[in-house]
Amino acid sequence: QVQLVESGGGLVQPGGSLRLSCAASGLNFSIYAISWYRQAPGKQRELVASIGSAGSTNYADSVKGRFTVSRDNTKDTVYLQMNSLKPEDTAVYSCLAKRAWLTYWGQGTQVTVSS
Repeated sequence: QVQLVESGGGLVQPGGSLRLSCAASGLNFSIYAISWYRQAPGKQRELVASIGSAGSTNYADSVKGRFTVSRDNTKDTVYLQMNSLKPEDTAVYSCLAKRAWLTYWGQGTQVTVSS
């Protein structure tokens, strides 16, 4: 059974940092591309960052220079380091594992940026 479990969300002040984790089990993790998505209330889900099986990365323009995605295949985990957080980063963040037609989602973790 494939599981993706996000953690690390919470409440942080503007300008602060958080590190999200996406821990996978039940799949050959190293061959999957992993993406982070977020969805704010009343808005469509958007792609935040992704990392390929070989380590290539992509970012949404809104987070470039502030967020960093990385993976540790020895721990079957992908991380999203989020710095200089803004109120508009408030959303539920979810990870997606994808390879060909296979896709698996985590349950999400809430990030709230507020003073």
